[in-house]
Amino acid sequence: MREDEADAFVHAVARDWRTAPLSDPDRALCGFAAKLTHDQHRMTPADLERLRAHGFDDRAIHDAVQVIAYFNYITRVADALGVEREDFIEPWGSAGSGTVPAEGSPG
Repeated sequence: MREDEADAFVHAVARDWRTAPLSDPDRALCGFAAKLTHDQHRMTPADLERLRAHGFDDRAIHDAVQVIAYFNYITRVADALGVEREDFIEPWGSAGSGTVPAEGSPG
């Protein structure tokens, strides 16, 4: 994949993973991450089985949960402490547009 293609892919995922050109396993993992982030109290064993059906073993699922949970944790810490976004980091969402998903929106 060329660099410009990789950038376009990353921006498509950042803009909306649901419409990005993801593989079925990656789409399942993103769905799992979104549910764990926004509806963690509704997680069930079926969510794990869905990942297993896409080829994820227990180690991969464990690692994914650790990363997802860490990002959720650190974002909440930063929000609670009023940490401002770094102004030297270019926003994600669409290449060159400077847009990012709205706060609280899934994405």
